[in-house]
Amino acid sequence: MTSASLGSTPVRSHRASLLLMLGSTACFITNVLLIRALAGVENVSLWVVTSARFAVGLAIVCTLYRREFEPSRLFTNRKLVERGLLGGLCTLGFYYTVTTLGAGRATFINNTYVIWSGLFAVFALRERLRPAILGGAVVTLLGLAFLTNPFASGTHTGFHDFIAFLNALGSAWIVVTIRQLHAREHSSTIFAAQCVFGLLICAVPAVATFAALPPVAWLILAVASACAAAGQLLMTHAFRDLSVAEGSLLQMLVPLGIALGGAAFFAEHFTALELLGGALILAATAATSLSAPASRKKPAP
Repeated sequence: MTSASLGSTPVRSHRASLLLMLGSTACFITNVLLIRALAGVENVSLWVVTSARFAVGLAIVCTLYRREFEPSRLFTNRKLVERGLLGGLCTLGFYYTVTTLGAGRATFINNTYVIWSGLFAVFALRERLRPAILGGAVVTLLGLAFLTNPFASGTHTGFHDFIAFLNALGSAWIVVTIRQLHAREHSSTIFAAQCVFGLLICAVPAVATFAALPPVAWLILAVASACAAAGQLLMTHAFRDLSVAEGSLLQMLVPLGIALGGAAFFAEHFTALELLGGALILAATAATSLSAPASRKKPAP
């Protein structure tokens, strides 16, 4: 093997991971848009929505990763328990804050995890926080502020804002935990931890609040849950080769995609400031992901 091919291996792996992360964002965008469409068909309990997401995700893992999935590890590996509990709580927390704060304000606060995850990774994983990534994260958050206009209504900071902030910190630590788990665990087991512990948190309230749904609502809920599971699996795979800061930054394309989907399918309109916000998000994430990866080591001959 030539030195050129040795050097190209990590580059190809990095590019593949970028594509996986972009695929993940597309799945998450589709999930949110379908959940929004579901609200127009039937008023489904928050507990039912989250439980369906976890149940479908676990079914996908058991079907596609029967050899790789190690369910016994879910309760013996402390980091898997941590990832599962935090993942379940943060998923529920995000949906909850969207309903209590409004989509714009909740999305803005929750997505500050991009900054926190990069900082956590510096201390927990000894990752280098490149200036390009840090600058891209700041510009992206500015764009998100323009796009969602979270403080336009003049509302004051309250308890639900604090919950959203805690959710952002939890989401940031989840990304760091995923990177730590990749040293010993398969992506399917890492993702299954969220599904299993998420169901333990949400299943009983889901049964208590369950109401009969029409067939079209079940179909939308099933497809939305499958999209969320696919997005989570792709994201988990991608973090094998992407730094915490870089991967998290790419996930900031999700609110932009949701906004564009709202315009395309729900007749929403953009103001000039919102268009500027979308352009900033797109430009910052593209510039960061296309920049040369820092100091990628060649594999040993």
